[in-house]
Amino acid sequence: MADNTPVGSTTDGAIQVGGAEQPIESRFSALASYDVADFPVPHGREEEWRFTPLARLRGLHDGTAVADGAGVKVEVSAPQGVTVETVGRDDARLGRAGKPVDRVVAQAYSSFEKASVVTVPKDVQLTEPVRISAHGEGGVAFGHLQVEVGAFAEAVVVIDHTGDATLAANVEYVIGDGAKLTVVSVQDWADTAVHVAQHTALVGRDASFKSVIVTFGGDLVRLHPRVVYGAPGGEAELYGLYFTDNGQHQEHRLFVDHDTPHCRSNVVFKGALQGKDAHAVWIGDVLIRAAAEGTDTYELNRNLVLTDGARVDSVPNLEIETGEIVGAGHASATGRFDDEQLFYLMARGIPEQEARRLVVRGFFAELVQQIGIPELEERLIAKIEEELEASVA
Repeated sequence: MADNTPVGSTTDGAIQVGGAEQPIESRFSALASYDVADFPVPHGREEEWRFTPLARLRGLHDGTAVADGAGVKVEVSAPQGVTVETVGRDDARLGRAGKPVDRVVAQAYSSFEKASVVTVPKDVQLTEPVRISAHGEGGVAFGHLQVEVGAFAEAVVVIDHTGDATLAANVEYVIGDGAKLTVVSVQDWADTAVHVAQHTALVGRDASFKSVIVTFGGDLVRLHPRVVYGAPGGEAELYGLYFTDNGQHQEHRLFVDHDTPHCRSNVVFKGALQGKDAHAVWIGDVLIRAAAEGTDTYELNRNLVLTDGARVDSVPNLEIETGEIVGAGHASATGRFDDEQLFYLMARGIPEQEARRLVVRGFFAELVQQIGIPELEERLIAKIEEELEASVA
């Protein structure tokens, strides 16, 4: 085959754009750079921004948002043996998982002053979770967090977002060979908060990564989970639960980059919506590159609309560049309550309002059980009940 690599491209098949590299292999590939100057200011017509109400980003997208010192207070509680550090921008470990892929998270990378680094040494199996609290105190903040799990170590990390803030951040997960990392990220913001973040996981050889993202609060939340594989045998499970209320915009944009042979991924996100102008967006991009033989992947998004006036945009995308795979598929479904389920429950004497609650709890049960931390599961179930009280009471 002729070499059609464009003049000026790098050796790994990426066009040089300013100081950034633009992958050319796929329409799913995005401009990636640590420098905000490499990204044009979005206007809302771009594919990656067309669902996002830019005016509600409070200047995170155009450079007018400036950290004001109030921001977000981060506290880490970790079991013995875990190293917790606050480091400067010049720490060589930062950015190893991957580069920012849009202007807001590039702005976050260019603007943060201190980063939190949590390290689980190799061969250590934690019996208690690492708990990270990020509490907004009303201002504008740019954050950076890195969690590294050494080879053959095992850890569970809970990241809990509360309070009020305008936050743009990057979160890195570096999972060593044979290691296992489970991360539960909870967005339980006040109704006025804005949160934009990229979560990037670099999965090592025969390593396992499980992410559970739970989004309830905030005026606007836009999260960009990404997975890349550093060596064969890696596994990634991405789960998500969101409850979008009156006037909220909640957007989850996933990208799983299968560029390595014999890796696996499974994606399941479920959302419920209620109230006027509630808007949920789910974009699921999975790319199986030509070199990624033996890939096994599936992604699913389901949405339950509880009231009139709510809107869902769900777009699963799958691009396959090799036929030598184990399996690949995707699905998306959006609907209202199942009338047959309601009838079944009501025919057995359960009042309609309670029957509707049972249907919604059953809808989310699969994902809540993935958390594996009883007190957190109970808290999220209580939060779902609180939301349901507003919708079906």
